[in-house]
Amino acid sequence: MDFVNKVALVTGGGTGIGRAASLALAKQGAVVIVNYSRSKNEADETVRLITSDGGTAAAMKADVSRDEEVRLMVDTIVRQFGTIDLLVNNASITRHIPLNDLEAATEAVWDDLFDVNVKGMFYCARAVAPYMRKNSRGAIVNLGSIAGTTGVGSSLPYAVSKAAVHGLTKSLAHALAPEIRVNCIVPGAVATRWWAGKEEQMNRLAPRLPLQRISTPEDIAAMICAALGQDAMTGQIITVDSGQTL
Repeated sequence: MDFVNKVALVTGGGTGIGRAASLALAKQGAVVIVNYSRSKNEADETVRLITSDGGTAAAMKADVSRDEEVRLMVDTIVRQFGTIDLLVNNASITRHIPLNDLEAATEAVWDDLFDVNVKGMFYCARAVAPYMRKNSRGAIVNLGSIAGTTGVGSSLPYAVSKAAVHGLTKSLAHALAPEIRVNCIVPGAVATRWWAGKEEQMNRLAPRLPLQRISTPEDIAAMICAALGQDAMTGQIITVDSGQTL
């Protein structure tokens, strides 16, 4: 897919993988909508980085866990930019809870993580689907995690929520075909702010990986763009983890 003048919505686009994906899409000519919920300053900075490089971008606030906010955001994008061609479902949250501390996995934690990580991705996909279908083509990439494959991550509810994202990807690929392709990129350890304060742990991990490096947000962004542009692929769960899960 040629991204020039395509309208791309990147949820959680102000930081980390979201920012890297926003910048990568803009470099390939897309008009990028940088969604944020709380990180306004970071989203505005992402927009500034894009526009200072000659691209077109706008920041839009919406809590993806709230369907009405998602629908309003999408309506606003369509009014301002005409359509939505690409969706990067990146917005996610976690809670750091020892895996064996079952009592700490409260109902509130489960609800918070599933509301954003799973239902939020569904709400965004549902809201953009009519416009992609009207254009007779579109592409969605969901961000999963190796936690959803291995069952081990920052918390048990987080790992389960990402496993659900992998399943959601396959279900949406069936539901939205043939006009809309849906794939999932599954990062391992990535050097983002989620690792803040754990640099020593990350440095210990890197030499044990087959590729002996921690992935960067730019590594993941490159695969996001590849999946968005691959017209013959849908429903795929693609791992990018420097061999962490081998």
